[in-house]
Amino acid sequence: MPRLLIVEDESALRRALTINLKARSYEVEGVGTGASALRAAAANPPDLVIVDLGLPDLDGADVIAGLRGWSQVPIIVLSARDSQAQKVRALDLGADDYVTKPFGMDELVARVRAALRRADVQDLAVGPLVTTPSFTLDLAAKRAVRNGVEVRLTPTEWHLVEALVRHPGTLVSGAQLLAEVWGPGYEKETNYLRVYFAQLRRKLEDSPGRPRHFITEPGVGYRFEP
Repeated sequence: MPRLLIVEDESALRRALTINLKARSYEVEGVGTGASALRAAAANPPDLVIVDLGLPDLDGADVIAGLRGWSQVPIIVLSARDSQAQKVRALDLGADDYVTKPFGMDELVARVRAALRRADVQDLAVGPLVTTPSFTLDLAAKRAVRNGVEVRLTPTEWHLVEALVRHPGTLVSGAQLLAEVWGPGYEKETNYLRVYFAQLRRKLEDSPGRPRHFITEPGVGYRFEP
């Protein structure tokens, strides 16, 4: 039974969604804030997330970005914001679909089914906790611990880490990392990668000069080995 996480601050709508989706044989957890959504997803990763953008603590866009740091779970935005700019931003951050309020329940359920079908052929997530013999990364809480001591990583370092650990053992080109972490137009700034990988190795590797986890394949790219 697919498990859905509903992130909606309007309690009546959250309850209506929960009742209707349970009636269609989905397991449903509903929360009313962005922070509780991120905690719930980390504690018990769902098969799909439905998120409103207008939450009381975080913008729904922040929830999407937080989830995408460690998971490829399908995300459907459910929002009264109907401007093209809002839709484009949510999709660019990693949402898979965007449904504008008011909506029909049959249409929403059809979009849920479609998103779950697409997810069946994808590698969804590594999970929020990544453990190696040298260090542990909590991608949901943005917490790194090496030999029992917490290590502070900068936002850029976290972004670089997330881009690699989502696909352990997979070679990622330098141009792809530069575009994802720094943005379009930075694909040739290879010195950025040299500097930041050196920093990451000093902070996380037991032997920065002979790294076991953040591996450079000269002239090809980078990969993460747990």
